[in-house]
Amino acid sequence: MKTNKILSTMKVVSWVIFIGICIKAGAMVISSFVSLFVNQGATKDLYLGLNLSTLYEFGVGHYVMLLALIISLLVLQAYIFFLVIKLFTKFDEHSPFNKELSKLILKISYFSLFTGLIASIGTGYSKWLGIKNILIPFDWGAEEFLFMAGVIFIVALFYKRGIEIQLENELTV
Repeated sequence: MKTNKILSTMKVVSWVIFIGICIKAGAMVISSFVSLFVNQGATKDLYLGLNLSTLYEFGVGHYVMLLALIISLLVLQAYIFFLVIKLFTKFDEHSPFNKELSKLILKISYFSLFTGLIASIGTGYSKWLGIKNILIPFDWGAEEFLFMAGVIFIVALFYKRGIEIQLENELTV
């Protein structure tokens, strides 16, 4: 009974985080669009408090590249939470080890890895821009995503082994 309450709470928290990240990504897309096509002055105060006016002056291509990396990171984060919500929806307490959940957990680990790689590229790009005296005040969180990908991948392997044990037990009964 307590497990059901915890799972329900986690599902609600996942929904809240998912919606928050979607709003963040959407706001970033809109503010980027406005700064590129409507009002160049918006580069001084983009969503998330980013002031990328010096980057815009340095080169519009660099500006677009950085925005694409930030938006990609946010969209990937939202997709990871979408998969987590899907995981909670597909979970069956009577048969917790099934192939569909195993695939979802593995998919979450792969997308976490991909998110970590995008964040690593963003971190490297920001450092390169820093050498050019253009500071990018954005926390990419690459290490966290790469660590999370590794942990979730290990969980996926354990889960896969749980499925194998469950199948062996069903065959012996």
